[in-house]
Amino acid sequence: MDSTLDLLTLAVAPGLTPRAMRELAARGPLATALARPAEHADVLGPPALEALLSGSARRRAEAEARRAEALGVRLVGRDEAGYPAWLRRTYAAPPVLWVRGALVADEGERAVAVVGSRVATGLGLAFARTLARDLAGAGITIVSGLARGIDTAAHRGALDASGRSVAVLGSGLDRLYPAENAALARALEGDGAVVSEFPFETGPWKGNFPRRNRVIAGWARATVVVEAGARSGALSTARAALDEGRDVMAVPGHPSWPGAEGTNALLRDGAALVRGADDVLAELGLARPPSRPPIPADAVLAALDRGVPAGVDEIQSRCGLALPGVLARLAELELEGAVVRMPGALFVRG
Repeated sequence: MDSTLDLLTLAVAPGLTPRAMRELAARGPLATALARPAEHADVLGPPALEALLSGSARRRAEAEARRAEALGVRLVGRDEAGYPAWLRRTYAAPPVLWVRGALVADEGERAVAVVGSRVATGLGLAFARTLARDLAGAGITIVSGLARGIDTAAHRGALDASGRSVAVLGSGLDRLYPAENAALARALEGDGAVVSEFPFETGPWKGNFPRRNRVIAGWARATVVVEAGARSGALSTARAALDEGRDVMAVPGHPSWPGAEGTNALLRDGAALVRGADDVLAELGLARPPSRPPIPADAVLAALDRGVPAGVDEIQSRCGLALPGVLARLAELELEGAVVRMPGALFVRG
């Protein structure tokens, strides 16, 4: 087993990717490679090789460990017992995780990533929050990226159910992004965790997010994409999940709506369709969806006055149905042309 300090030394070496670290680790004990880095120049590359030869990478690793201790952050190496087991099995598992909160090594079997657009609709936000709440209430850990939009709604949904949620950052833990989610991050640390594979002082640089998305996908047994346009970053999380042989699911959207191009493409290519938590649980074989009476075809329509827009909460209050059922029925009615979605997550009869 490699020591966490050796893994940390590689993690802070400049220009060394998790994939290169994995290849280096496959050659034998890291302690041996770190003692003779010149023998592995083909994997390390010039910047990392220089940092190891000069000792600057080791000194930075030691400084990083001291700072983590001072800030109450845990450094968890890939070979430690607490490292998430499902993430460890991925091809390019991060050598070290910076962690606030608690890790549960064996939770991958009952962990689901919920991701989607940063610029989400009100309907999408409501659906993501309800989905995460219901899954968390069934004992599922919700994994997401703390980003604006769907990620934020998913984390909040888990908190609504007093459930566990893990936020994976694309920056260092001291550079929380977006900053407005600082209070949410603190709340997640209570029963969940906020984690990063990046050292302190790492900003939310664009190139970090594909790596962040691979960690999200690798942490969980399945990834559910709620809203995603054709170029949404959430699709990279779905691709990473597929690369690791994990389940991918998606919430359908109207064919003419650009914000659903990505999710509808996932469904076309074989992703499982999600209308609520029961679909996710049934797909994973974790629980049988409870039987429930069908929603009356006119219950939601009857709650809408012709020509007078209404929000989801108001429609739910009028028809007296559970929110997931209202959302599902609205989606069906929209596809049928019986209702029209308006800006601000408002609906009106077609």
